[in-house]
Amino acid sequence: MLLTKYCLGVIKSRRMRRAGSVARMGERTGVYRVSVGKSEGKRPLGSPRRRWENNIKMDLQEMGCEGVDWFALAQYRDRWRALLNAIMNLRAQ
Repeated sequence: MLLTKYCLGVIKSRRMRRAGSVARMGERTGVYRVSVGKSEGKRPLGSPRRRWENNIKMDLQEMGCEGVDWFALAQYRDRWRALLNAIMNLRAQ
């Protein structure tokens, strides 16, 4: 159980770091369009699939940063890094 919690923490922290990098990329880059963009065309029946961006929002919500506009915050590298360090410190305790 402890190993699983640790692994999830590592996955989430790496996903958050990657989110900052993707947010700072231009909208014309392929990585940005694939990660943040919405798919076109018909969608299958049932509930919508969870997108990568939704995972980022859920991670921030778990840490108590619900109202944070993560996309705007990631544009400022120093502030984004401070948020990530705060998140990592909360997980370490």
